[in-house]
Amino acid sequence: MKKTWTRNDIIEAISENVGLSLTDSSIIIEEIFELILSELEKGNDVKISSFGTFSVRHKKTRIGRNPKTGIEVPIKERNVVTFSTSNVLKSQFN
Repeated sequence: MKKTWTRNDIIEAISENVGLSLTDSSIIIEEIFELILSELEKGNDVKISSFGTFSVRHKKTRIGRNPKTGIEVPIKERNVVTFSTSNVLKSQFN
């Protein structure tokens, strides 16, 4: 069974592979996530070369349906973060 990586798994991997302490690795990961989040909040895309692009997409108000009851409910407009993989990353899995 495949394992889902957590934030702590990434921190531990950086610590082991680079030789930094867990504290320093944690600080680096937190800073990276904060930078990405900050840029997305400003409405900017974040492109990581050979990996992919994070971007914010606006979704309009729409009618959804509760699959259990079948009752229609309005879904408010909102912004969502999307991720699209780069061609380099895609080609590694073909």
